[in-house]
Amino acid sequence: MTGRATTLGRAPTSEEDPLTTTSTRPAPAADASPLATAHHQLATAVAHLGYDDGLHQMLATPRREMHVAVPLRRDDGSSALFHGFRVQHNVSRGPGKGGLRYHPSVDIDEVRALAMWMSWKCAIVDLPFGGAKGGIGIDPREHSTAELERVTRRYTSELMPVIGPETDIMAPDMGTDAGTMAWIMDTYSVNRGYTIPAVVTGKPLTVGGSLGRGTATSAGIVHVTAAALKEDDVPLDSVSVAIQGFGKVGGHAAAIFAERGAKVVAVSDQYGGVRADDGLDVARLFTHVERTGSVVGFDGADPVSNEELLGLDVDVLVPAAVEGVLTATTAHHVRARWVVEGANGPTTTAADEILAAKGVTVVPDVLANAGGVVVSYFEWVQANQAYWWTEPEIAEKLAWRMASAYASVSALARRDELSLREAALIIGVQRTAEAHQIRGLYP
Repeated sequence: MTGRATTLGRAPTSEEDPLTTTSTRPAPAADASPLATAHHQLATAVAHLGYDDGLHQMLATPRREMHVAVPLRRDDGSSALFHGFRVQHNVSRGPGKGGLRYHPSVDIDEVRALAMWMSWKCAIVDLPFGGAKGGIGIDPREHSTAELERVTRRYTSELMPVIGPETDIMAPDMGTDAGTMAWIMDTYSVNRGYTIPAVVTGKPLTVGGSLGRGTATSAGIVHVTAAALKEDDVPLDSVSVAIQGFGKVGGHAAAIFAERGAKVVAVSDQYGGVRADDGLDVARLFTHVERTGSVVGFDGADPVSNEELLGLDVDVLVPAAVEGVLTATTAHHVRARWVVEGANGPTTTAADEILAAKGVTVVPDVLANAGGVVVSYFEWVQANQAYWWTEPEIAEKLAWRMASAYASVSALARRDELSLREAALIIGVQRTAEAHQIRGLYP
């Protein structure tokens, strides 16, 4: 299982070579790409663990990469071509697991980084999965539902040989949703000749989805936030929160924070943001977004830009939009005491160092937003058993697993005087490496 079959890959330059040895590897640029950041984080963990260069190379290199052409017949009869990717980073602990992203900026390097982070994330919360990720360079807002269905089914057909419930299980990500997963499941099942619900997670309930999956990532964010606050004897219902991103993750997180008594003072989306120092009426904000498509213009609140939101005087900042928003520039303006990463890779390495110097506690993405993959695991288990759990059962299991993972990470951070990110990555990398070493090399 340790061979590296690669069907696509741009040869890396010397500056981004993932196989550079630990001792000579240069630090990433101040605002490095997600892939450079992911490689730097891995190198730091490898150095702490004392692994040799051969093991470092194995951990840095994807197990398999696919690049597929995705032609589309438009509704008006014209044709368009998009590029799709799927990266299976590591499968030593189990089948690949990771989301499918539709966004115009998707490229192979972004998918590589996200797949690597999924490997560590699954290991940190102790799931029997490896890391994978996929994406298509398409803007879903510019296409009809019928066009998106055709794109999804063609992409799935192209990946049929390398996906499956025991091979690689997809889930929703940016630009995709439960309906997208239903199309993938149906396409895969039709080609196999029978219904296979476990090929994807995040599906609608009527075709084998799990209760609690839609809000799992958001609930996980709140669970680890509460755990981090508890270490400083700060109750959740006493803090103010600002959330960048009001989509599937940030929106539900805002609702759960508000339900548990925290004061959500600002939120934003791609169009802008709103703030109310006395706290936003999150339920009414959802109604506004459903009507207008954005948080912008919500009455009873003042406008705030995405960048301004990052510097608000709040207790907890949750970047839950896209990667790379906390940079060497924006990190200087952060006044929150806790940063809880809802998005993947929102903080660059340079920003991490600045936040640490300011005394900000950063709960890293590989831990903070792992609630989604935890409940995806529950959905996969239920689908394989054809037996579904109740929502309270799922909520209890999710809360326990997130609290347990946070406790393990926090204990290592205190023992070795590490940041939470360093501790989380060391746990994820070590568990993945141990699985590889125990299985051995074939042949």
